[in-house]
Amino acid sequence: MKHSDSDRVPAYEIENRINIIQQKLQKTAIGGLVVIQQVDLLYFSGTAQNGFLYIPATGDPLLMVKRYLPRAVKESSLKHILEIKSVKEVPERILDGYGTIPRTIGFELDVLPVREFNFYQTLFPDSLLVDGSALILETRMIKSVWEIEQMRKVAALSHKTFEFMRSVIRPGLSELEFAGMGEAFSRKCGHHGKIRMRDFQAQVYAGHVLSGENSAMLGLLESPASGAGTSAAFPCGPGWKQLKRNEPIFVDFASAFDGYHMDETRMFAIGAMPQKALDTTKASIEIHNAIIETLKPGMSAHEIFEFGLSVAQRAGYQESYLGPEGYKMTFVGHGIGMELVEPPVLARGKHILLAPGMTLAVEPKLVVKDEFMVGVESVFEVTETGTRLISEVPVEILIG
Repeated sequence: MKHSDSDRVPAYEIENRINIIQQKLQKTAIGGLVVIQQVDLLYFSGTAQNGFLYIPATGDPLLMVKRYLPRAVKESSLKHILEIKSVKEVPERILDGYGTIPRTIGFELDVLPVREFNFYQTLFPDSLLVDGSALILETRMIKSVWEIEQMRKVAALSHKTFEFMRSVIRPGLSELEFAGMGEAFSRKCGHHGKIRMRDFQAQVYAGHVLSGENSAMLGLLESPASGAGTSAAFPCGPGWKQLKRNEPIFVDFASAFDGYHMDETRMFAIGAMPQKALDTTKASIEIHNAIIETLKPGMSAHEIFEFGLSVAQRAGYQESYLGPEGYKMTFVGHGIGMELVEPPVLARGKHILLAPGMTLAVEPKLVVKDEFMVGVESVFEVTETGTRLISEVPVEILIG
């Protein structure tokens, strides 16, 4: 939801995004895109109302809104916006506006359910429906100056939240209570409450708090013996374990404000961090800093992953780096923006080259099996010469 008229996506932003995606379309056989998913709809039109956006390979786009047209007109700078009563009107409206329906039409097949796809195939019986999601995600992957300014607003909100959590942490709080306190504070400051993920299997918590041995279970598809999972059905996230003095407390907090996200992790402790966990946390911070300092345009995602691994090996933490043996993650970071996880993924075997304007979250984690997990995660932008932090939370252990 928009906070004020001043938060409307600028017309020049929308125009530039349309131009970029049309240039990509013109290099393919796709004659036009039908955009349905809310995040993509917001990105290309400026509104997330229930509607359908048609972007031809050339010419002005057409926004068809089921509800609510007055708000869509207020929020979107597009020239052509009209109301429809049913999705069945979409082909006719395209034909009326452009005189023809493309032989090949792109849809967001990475998120469109099969049943919906089959329905759209009946609406466009003479067209080949293909996946246009890669072109959309490529366009969204490079952030504008305006977008990075929006992400800095989220970073400020996240900083306030982490500082609040440091001020209220105390022994006896359950992981759930502590996570809830952070979420409630952040909501008061404008957090949307919803975390957007482009994954039908994702269950995302805003406040991910895991303490001591519970944190070592993160990522494993089973409940810890101590009962850390909030339910047997979905055994992930903060649980009923009480926070204690002198233990490592892992806090991964996702913030969302005005359509953009931050994804940050810091280690907390009440009183002091035990020496083993302290040393392991320092190693995680060393890897985190080394990746951010080394990363630059032209490097591949695979190179970054391998570099992080080499730093962990030199520090003597290769066994615990990115998980215990047999359960190691094969990525060390990911893109972030209007969704929590976006391309590119900094993963082994991914050879996409990094470019200025990409915004990334790097998150090296170390898991000491059956004892604890530590990690640090920050968001930064790729610049012409290197990187620049967007995160404002100090890269340190937060002692309460």
